[in-house]
Amino acid sequence: MPTWSVRRRPGRTLGLLLLVILSFLVLRRWSWRGLVPTWLRHRHSGLQAKGQNFMLEDSTFWIFGGSIHYFRVPREYWRDRLLKLRACGLNTLTTYVPWNLHEPERGKFDFSGNLDLEAFVLLAAEVGLWVILRPGPYVCSELDLGGLPSWLLQDSGMRLRTTYKGFADAVDLYFDHLMSRVVPLQYRYGGPVIAVQVENEYGSYNRDPAYMPYVKRALEDRGIVELLLTSDNKDGLSKGVVDGVLATINLQSQSELQLLVTYLLSVQSVQPKMVMEYWTGWFDSWGGPHNILDSSEVLKTVSAIVDAGSSINLYMFHGGTNFGFMNGALHFQDYKSDVTSYDYDAVLTEAGDYTAKYVKLREFFGSVSGAPLPLPPDLLPKTTYEAVKPVFCLSLWDVLPYLEEPVSSEKPVNMENLPINDGNGQSFGYTLYETTITSSGTLSGLVRDRGQVFVNTVSVGFLDYKRKEVTIPLIQGFILLRILVENCGRVNYGDNIDDQRKGLIGDLYLNDSPLRGFKIYSLEMKKGFFKSFLGDKWNPVPDVPTFPAFFLGVLSVPLSPYDTFMKLEGWEKGVVFVNGQNLGRYWNVGPQETLYLPGVWLAEGINQVIVFEEKMAGPMIQFTETPHLGRRQYVD
Repeated sequence: MPTWSVRRRPGRTLGLLLLVILSFLVLRRWSWRGLVPTWLRHRHSGLQAKGQNFMLEDSTFWIFGGSIHYFRVPREYWRDRLLKLRACGLNTLTTYVPWNLHEPERGKFDFSGNLDLEAFVLLAAEVGLWVILRPGPYVCSELDLGGLPSWLLQDSGMRLRTTYKGFADAVDLYFDHLMSRVVPLQYRYGGPVIAVQVENEYGSYNRDPAYMPYVKRALEDRGIVELLLTSDNKDGLSKGVVDGVLATINLQSQSELQLLVTYLLSVQSVQPKMVMEYWTGWFDSWGGPHNILDSSEVLKTVSAIVDAGSSINLYMFHGGTNFGFMNGALHFQDYKSDVTSYDYDAVLTEAGDYTAKYVKLREFFGSVSGAPLPLPPDLLPKTTYEAVKPVFCLSLWDVLPYLEEPVSSEKPVNMENLPINDGNGQSFGYTLYETTITSSGTLSGLVRDRGQVFVNTVSVGFLDYKRKEVTIPLIQGFILLRILVENCGRVNYGDNIDDQRKGLIGDLYLNDSPLRGFKIYSLEMKKGFFKSFLGDKWNPVPDVPTFPAFFLGVLSVPLSPYDTFMKLEGWEKGVVFVNGQNLGRYWNVGPQETLYLPGVWLAEGINQVIVFEEKMAGPMIQFTETPHLGRRQYVD
């Protein structure tokens, strides 16, 4: 797609001229005329807030939206999910833009494949949807660090979500690149983007009164001309407003509906009312319950919101999956890491299937629209594959010689400050710390988030938020002390986001004496990680494997691949890779018991399955057509 680059404060005439030329090119390439009603082919004013109504050009406009995150859905399924949103009677797509995924290393941007934001937005227009974009820079979204890149934390004085120079300079560079892609997608230049959100739920954070005006200016200076919105829950609404920006609210229960009148009226007088996030369910944390919100309750609340004269966005319409290590966490009284599934008990399931919520909401929005709705697409088929028995194995200790040279350091270094990835540190995954000791005693240190402790290759315990000490048994001579530390997810919401460095934080002590002389291995497990030790390096699975270990098996797909769910009964905790794709974490503490495996990531014939297991392997890897996430209302 053609892009353009804008300076921070472009000359008005030159900027408008460039936009007109680009708009002409965009219109020619994507044939927008066939997607836009005749009365909207001459676009002038875009979405406006006039009195108590939204207006699109000269007509009253209701926003009936649904959230789908392109980065949580395989690209091959984007059209399927968007068509299902349109067939539910909704007219607007909302999506976040995750900074940490798009700029994984400072100044290196990725908008390819599953991160092709422009393609996703244009596809939404193609199926007849408007778009509200939520570009952050912070987005929350139960993503690691709320979608902020971890390399920001290399600065020991970093103050995220403020006008602190180190943060603002990074935002400026990111927005320079991002907005050059977004500007041509706006309504007034022929695109589907009718509104853009200014940051996200800042009223609940509220560390810097200059920050939100700064983000607003950063958007406008780079060519954003559509309606600007804020989004806050009831606790942050009074502190999250910005002059010249429409305030919207986030809620779930009918009891909060009075906020639509009292709070919104108090902060911005008479303006259109909108629930930017009506939470159709909720996310899950490892070791907790699967959250469920009854479909009848959802219908009652949605009906009440619309009856109150408010526009609405369903968060989530379709949640998708926290593939890889993208999940976030919460840490108030206790640290709680989010599960791999982002099913959210949403209107569509994690795999895009219909639910009782979908049926009821489609009937409701169909009655409101007063026009026939498109037919819902057929469900994508699911299947149960033959169980896979791992045939090869390699312990982590046998893999180490094939990895990149470890970092040598007198003291422990946290993940973000490791001198790797062109100086950007480590974002995700595991880090292994090694040093030698000559005595037994009590090991202690600050481990984030979970560290398995080994004497040579024997596991002797864990260090985490609650277990702050491990006893090292009596030994003779020099031995290797090893700690395998996992980033289980940086906190994505709350006041402590500045303190989300991972790995070993500060010194590691044995009997109150700091240890020195470390070798540090980065186990980020990015694409290509397994290339260094595939081939003849694997051994047959022994009767008693040495853990942690990698297990290799083969999934045979005789015909066209279909979606399925992987079940690791008898396994304890780890990560699964299929044909190099990281499906995410599994953990036998629940509530998630299966991992979603999209059929589009499988090939007809032989498929490689690698499991990294930390502690205990099961005999087989099983597959099922149905996910195990607790009680769920499905519709065929």
